[in-house]
Order: sequence, then C-alpha cells, then structure tokens
Amino acid sequence: MDEPNLIFFLLNIAGAAALLIWAVRLVRTGVERGFAAPLRFWMRHSSKNRALAAATGMGAAVFLQSSTAVAVLVSNFVAKGGLATAVGLAMLLGADVGSAVVTQILMVRQPFLIPLLMLVGVATFMRAEGSKRQIGRILIGLALIFVSLDMIRAATGPMVAHPATEAVMAYLGRDLLTAFIIGAFFAWVVHSSVAAVLLFVTLAGQGILPVPAAAAMILGANLGGGVIAYVLTLSSPMSSRRMVVANLILRGGGAALVTLAVAAVPDLLDRLGATAARQTINLHLVFNLALAVLALPFVGVLTAVLTRLMPDNPTDDNPLVSVTALDPNALDRPQRGLDCAARELLVMGQKVEQMLIAVEPLYDTWNEVSAKMIRDQDETIKKMHLDIKLYLARLGKTGLEEELGRRSMELASISSSLDSASDAIARVMLELAKRLHMDKLQFSEQGRAEIGDFSDRVQSNVQLALNVMMNQNPAEARELVSAKEKVRKVEQKLQRNHIVRLREGLVESIETSNIHQETLRALKQVNTAFSMVGYPILLKSGDLLKSRLA
Repeated sequence: MDEPNLIFFLLNIAGAAALLIWAVRLVRTGVERGFAAPLRFWMRHSSKNRALAAATGMGAAVFLQSSTAVAVLVSNFVAKGGLATAVGLAMLLGADVGSAVVTQILMVRQPFLIPLLMLVGVATFMRAEGSKRQIGRILIGLALIFVSLDMIRAATGPMVAHPATEAVMAYLGRDLLTAFIIGAFFAWVVHSSVAAVLLFVTLAGQGILPVPAAAAMILGANLGGGVIAYVLTLSSPMSSRRMVVANLILRGGGAALVTLAVAAVPDLLDRLGATAARQTINLHLVFNLALAVLALPFVGVLTAVLTRLMPDNPTDDNPLVSVTALDPNALDRPQRGLDCAARELLVMGQKVEQMLIAVEPLYDTWNEVSAKMIRDQDETIKKMHLDIKLYLARLGKTGLEEELGRRSMELASISSSLDSASDAIARVMLELAKRLHMDKLQFSEQGRAEIGDFSDRVQSNVQLALNVMMNQNPAEARELVSAKEKVRKVEQKLQRNHIVRLREGLVESIETSNIHQETLRALKQVNTAFSMVGYPILLKSGDLLKSRLA
C-alpha cells in the first residue's frame, strides 16, 4: 500500500472511531438529560435483594449505553447512604452485563435501521419539547453508531489481504498480553468500553484482527472500563470507592484469567459461535454474565474484606484553607472581575449541593457530626454571599457599562438564591430531621419513599443548574427552568398523597405530618433557588417571556 492510501485509510479509521465514540456519548447524554430522575427512582427502590439490584444495574447500563455512567450514579447513592456498599457492587456487576447486552444489540445489521432511526430521531428532536426531545437525541445517536460501524467495515475492507496488516495482526494473535494491554488502554482513552468492544468486534468480523487477539483486546477493554470508573470516583467517600475497587478487582482480575485461558486453549472460542464477530462478542457477554453469577453470592464478603483494607479516612482537623476566586486585583477590569464572581458562585453552589446530599440520610439516622458540618457549611456560604455582594459593589463603584451592570445584578441575584437554598437546608431540613430524632418519630414507608424520590429529583436539577452555570447553554437553561414547573406539580401531588394517608388514619403519617410537608416545601425552595440560574440566559436568548417560557 502506498503512502497516500495509508494516510487515507488511517484518516477513515480515525474518523469512524471518533464518530462511534461521539455517537455512544450522544445516546448516553440523551438518556441522562431526559430520564435521569426516573433512573434514580428506579435504582433507589431496587435494593431489596442482590438479584434485583443486579437486574436494575443491567437495565440502567442498557439505557445509558455505559456501565461507567451507572458506576458513577451508584457511587453517589452509596456515598450519601442511600444504598449499602454490597448492594452497589451487585448493581455494578449487573451493569457490566448490561454493557455487554448493549454491544449485542448494536451489532445488529439491518439496512433500514439507519434511515428510519435518523428520520424519526431528527423529527422528534426538532418538534418535541423537554424529555421527549431527548428521545430524538437517543435515536440519532443510535443511527450514528450504525453509520460509524459501516464506515469501519468499508475502510478496513481493502486492508484484509495487505501483507503489512497481516504481519501486525498475526503478531497480536501470538502476543495476547500486548493485545490485552492495548484493549485496556484504548477503552480508558476513549472512556467507553462499549465503543472499544464494538470497534474490536468489527475488526475481527472483517478479518483484520485474529480471533484470539480480538478476544484479548475485548477482555482488556473490560479492565479499562473498570479503571475508568475507579479514576472518576477517586474523590468520592471511601464507602463508594470500596464498591468500585471491588468491581475493578473482579472484572479486571477475571478478564486477565480468561485471557490466560484463551492463550492456553484458543479452541475454546470456537464454541461461542460460527463467525469471528460472533465468537468475540459472545465472549464479552458470557464473561460478564458468568462473573455476575459467580460473584453475586460473595459481594457481602468482598465488601467486608475491603472495609478492613480500606478503612474510612479520619476527619482532617486542619484542612487547607479554601482560596477565594474574588481577586481584588481584577476590580479595575470589570469583565475579569465578573468572571471571578461567577467562579466563586460555582463553588458556592457546589457547597450547597454537598449540604443537600448530606442532610437526607439524617432523616433516617441522626448524626451530630454530620449536622455540625452542615451548619458550618451554612455559615461558610453566608460569608461567601456577603463577600460576593461586597465585591460586586466595589466592582461597580466607578460605573459599569450597561451589559456588565446587568451581569453584575444577575450574579448578585443568583448569590441571594443560593443563600436561601442553604437556609432551607440548614435551618429547615436539618431541624426537621433533628425533631424526627428527638421525638422518636418515623415516616410511613410510602412517605419516606416519596421524600427520597423528591430529593433525588431536586438533586438532579441542582447538578443541571451547576452545569448551566459553567457552560451557559440556553438549551440546558430551558430544561432547568422547565424542571421547576415539574417539581412544583410533583410537590403538589405528594402533598395530596400525604393528605390521603391522613384521612386513612395512618399513625406514622399523622405523627410526622408537619415534618413531611415542610420537608417537601423546603426541597421545592432549594429547587427554585437553583432554577434561577437559567433565567438570565433565557432572557438573553429570547426564550423567556414576562411570565413563562416561550
């Protein structure tokens, strides 16, 4: 093959791989934006037994097209006490199976699928609103996945019989350790084991990769997928990190052992299918399914061992003093000064989010240390709010242009909203949780589930608001403001449900009536405070009328 053709081949392969990676991410983004809240509710209510937890993890991975996304989501639940570590590990094992199921589905080749998915997806995305619009995004992503796989097949076709290709791939077929490492590294680099497996299976199906090499690379991608989740949760509490480490040990260690087995007895792969593509993709599914079945009975033992090996970090009595973003040297440069204030507001919002995550477990088990941390955080936020107001006042002392002046007022308004959210958590929710503990009261099972689900919905919107603060994206700002109305309707529905339980004379509901209702109102106040982030962006883009969305 001459040099220009080689360059053209590499360009085609790189472009197809890039499209595949982006298309997988597009599907995941659509699911996260449109269906994050239902996924949270579903996962919260599936912790009754390990088999159900594994099935839930599998379903979530199919929807999200990523076991890594499920790992991060489950990590958040475990970190705030919503799930036990062993249950979280069961969900991760199920998510690995779900990720393998996704690759089986995406390898289906039907010529009519691409135009059909693209047509319906674009039409839905252009005409629908809210979460329905995300269905269009998902369908477009699926169509592009199939397009990228066809591009890979077309690009690799001329390479099948090339001597250089045969030499390189024959070497990988002999050196499965190198193939395993390449597979793990590639999956980690692209941050998607699904995309990596699809690429390797397609290359095997085209005859580019020998079946043993493709199998080793797919098993390596399983290790790479576990490493991705480990890196993304490094800053999480130790309880959730144990779960991710356990999954990494099981998935990575199991993949290494199976690679050794394939190297010793390559004929094992012949039993998994008639073609190279079918053998390699079936290996991926069989490996993850067998791992889940064998490991599920021992998740409790494994997490108990890791609890001893990875004890909780002692609280640091002398934490580093946080550095403020409010640079006094930027006061004579208004645009830079406003950027500094925006950075400080983002930190302020993240601190409120931490308070919201920390307060909910106190409704089940009171912890004075956690309560003190929330109160201290509230005092910190109040100081930040005052500092931001004074900084913006000094910034406008010499006068600001109209646009900069408007931006200064917007930042001050957001700061006030975040301060009110902090109040709702520290002065309302925290005191309600303490009253529940002091009076030895307990919510009804349905009432507690409603508060947990509503809190998850609000937390999802808080995360969206923080994203909007960073990217100033009008589409996400519109979604954020739309979510405010949804939260209002859900809160009204939950209040009606509570009244129905009171009429039925349920003792737990009667005893905790005020606490239940005030908690719902406080959560709605937090949601309203964060939704204010979206209004200035929509006003600027023309998407906001005087009283409602356009």
